Amino acid sequence: MTTLLVTSTAEGTGKTAITIALAGLARDRGASVGYMKPKGTRLESVVGKTRDQDPVLAKEHLGLDADLETLEPVVYSPTFVREAIRGREDPDVLRERIVERFEELAADRDVMVVEGGGRLWTGGIVELTDADVASLLDAEVLLVSRYDDPTDLDDVLAATERLGDRLTGVLFNDIEGADQDELTEDAIPFLEGRGVETVGVLPHDDDLAGVPVADLAAGIGAEILTADAPTDGLVERFDVGAMGGDAAFKRLRRARGTAVVTGGDRPDVQAAALEAPGVACLVLTGGYRPPSTVVGKAEDRGVPLLSVRTDTRTTIDRLEESLRTGRIRDPEAIARVEELLAESVDVEALLGLADR
Repeated sequence: MTTLLVTSTAEGTGKTAITIALAGLARDRGASVGYMKPKGTRLESVVGKTRDQDPVLAKEHLGLDADLETLEPVVYSPTFVREAIRGREDPDVLRERIVERFEELAADRDVMVVEGGGRLWTGGIVELTDADVASLLDAEVLLVSRYDDPTDLDDVLAATERLGDRLTGVLFNDIEGADQDELTEDAIPFLEGRGVETVGVLPHDDDLAGVPVADLAAGIGAEILTADAPTDGLVERFDVGAMGGDAAFKRLRRARGTAVVTGGDRPDVQAAALEAPGVACLVLTGGYRPPSTVVGKAEDRGVPLLSVRTDTRTTIDRLEESLRTGRIRDPEAIARVEELLAESVDVEALLGLADR
């Protein structure tokens, strides 16, 4: 059996989509596949229970029979962390639990794909970083990284040192066209010179960029005030409209796929933002209702108005989380990641399927 743990240098690298897509590709090639996320980190509260959204998605996409408690033996919540630092969580007990659940999931499987925590170092408080988990489960490791500039290689090399011989290679994901030449001509040869293999480079794909307005509204707990404005447009980024109306328009006129966050009591900024062609929606904070003239203008221009009761800082945190996770809950998005992996990575070799 091949066990592959997928970890990342930072949050928001696309690790979850890649992990589930790799499992799907193995299944499509005739292998029996299992999935596990030992540490739940992307948490939500459902019917009084805290659970990780990623195993839920994997269970749905891969058709897994196991219950969520087996797929996710440790819920790495803020409460758990506080208890751990008070000495109320025993690392030995946690390791034993993970091994037991893993063995249950791995029985009669050709491939086990294990998803790491938010990033490589998550879990250190209880001696369960992704490197620790890889050693515990005797897993090879795939490291997922972005590449925006050469300093990103600092994180890659630090991860390489920590993972040692278990690292099977680095997968660079969501690479913009402008960065691909530098990555392939300079960065990858540099890593090879340090003994670090790159298994593939996945390009930026517009089909995976952004979150539909309707999903964003659900993610941040917003009420949609514009009944007739379409909510299928994609939001790729956000901007905080804290300036005056004229300054807001100048700043936003080059916006593209942008959610503008501003107070619900700022009709001047709202009106200015509605003039900018690349604004995908407005997020109005503080629970204020905008004037009917603003609502009417938004309806006419087809720009949704989202109202939240939270303050700007809290709203920004929720927006960042929604945009960071992107469209991975969309089955079509996972299918697209599978296509990109099949085109750019030797999946059979990575998953130990070459001899099947």
